[in-house]
Amino acid sequence: MKAYKTLLVFFLILFSFSCSSDLDFDQANDIELRPVVIGNLASFDLVANQFVNNGLEQTVSIDTPELGVFDDTFFKKNLIQTDLFFEVDNTINRAFELQLFFLDNANAPVSSIRMDIPAYAGTSNVTKRTVVYQGANLDLLKQSKKIAFVITLLPGPPLSAASVGNLKLRSSITAYFDIK
Repeated sequence: MKAYKTLLVFFLILFSFSCSSDLDFDQANDIELRPVVIGNLASFDLVANQFVNNGLEQTVSIDTPELGVFDDTFFKKNLIQTDLFFEVDNTINRAFELQLFFLDNANAPVSSIRMDIPAYAGTSNVTKRTVVYQGANLDLLKQSKKIAFVITLLPGPPLSAASVGNLKLRSSITAYFDIK
């Protein structure tokens, strides 16, 4: 027991003489975070016969989802770059034009993206595109409230209610932030 007390006193004396430098807590004010967030943007899977209505071919407008993320002040203030990735898989024997319109409060386009999708010819037919928004283009994108998808049939073999194949879109967003 006496050795235990002696050892305890020794460590107390040792710790009371320990050194510490001046700590600079103001360094916390200089911290800079640069997180990257990846998420799904939109997707659809259209069957060939959805482009035919009462025997007539038609342009298809997909749902116009709202982009509520740009309403957030934190998001607007700290977002420095956005990469939008699109992948379209066409197994329909027909070429398409895909247009994406980013719309403001008045449904006026502030930005758009156009993709030409070739017709299916029996082999893998995947079209990929990445669009990067920075600076002034990013400022325009931040005004977006909705995104509209418009798919237009290009000239080719006629489609009918019995036509087979699909047009599939997958898309994602990579958002880069600078938090100070």
